[in-house]
Amino acid sequence: MLWTIAGTSLRETGRRRAALILVIVLPLAFYAARSDMQGQAIRFLALGVGWAVATLALFSHVGARHLDRRLAVVGASPTALLLGRQLALVGMGLALAAGYFGLVAATQDVNRLWAVGLLLGTTVLIAAPLGAVVSLVLPRELEGALALLAVMATQMIADPEGALAKALPLWSTRELTGYAVDPVGSDHLRDGLAHFAVVALLCACAAWIAAVVRLQPQKLPEPRSA
Repeated sequence: MLWTIAGTSLRETGRRRAALILVIVLPLAFYAARSDMQGQAIRFLALGVGWAVATLALFSHVGARHLDRRLAVVGASPTALLLGRQLALVGMGLALAAGYFGLVAATQDVNRLWAVGLLLGTTVLIAAPLGAVVSLVLPRELEGALALLAVMATQMIADPEGALAKALPLWSTRELTGYAVDPVGSDHLRDGLAHFAVVALLCACAAWIAAVVRLQPQKLPEPRSA
């Protein structure tokens, strides 16, 4: 069941070529805009990848809403439906991250290049369930995409030392970017991974709970007696 749902999700996403091209190209724009500053360029690239994957997740879950209801009626579990779609989205996100990792490797001289791969991979693992959560709270694509854009924009401009930035889902990108680019200690790596683990777990749990509640069978009202 998981592989069937994952394959269906990949085919559905592949049909939306214009949206797919836009979300693939957007991280490149983020990267190019700050290419003169290595640390910011890599962090903005990670945030762009996060927005792209979260948006794909949003589109996938919103587009499959009616199909999921029909599958749930015939016995598919909400957990399998959610995990199947997430499997496809994480796979696409990691492929996108690998492509941009190659770009960074070719254009930047980074102190810890492997940490850039870790940065992009953890961003994908947060963004996929984050997009699912937003799709369940805002079931329309436009509103959901704007909400994700607002989160990413706030993450970019908020004071990274402030409480607001740390409460946002991709604060870990700041710590992991610092560890990759600057000669800093392992505390940046530890803090970034700890924040990632907490956020990824919260997003995954929220997406699962919302999916279970949304796909529960609905009791039809009993007909009134004449």
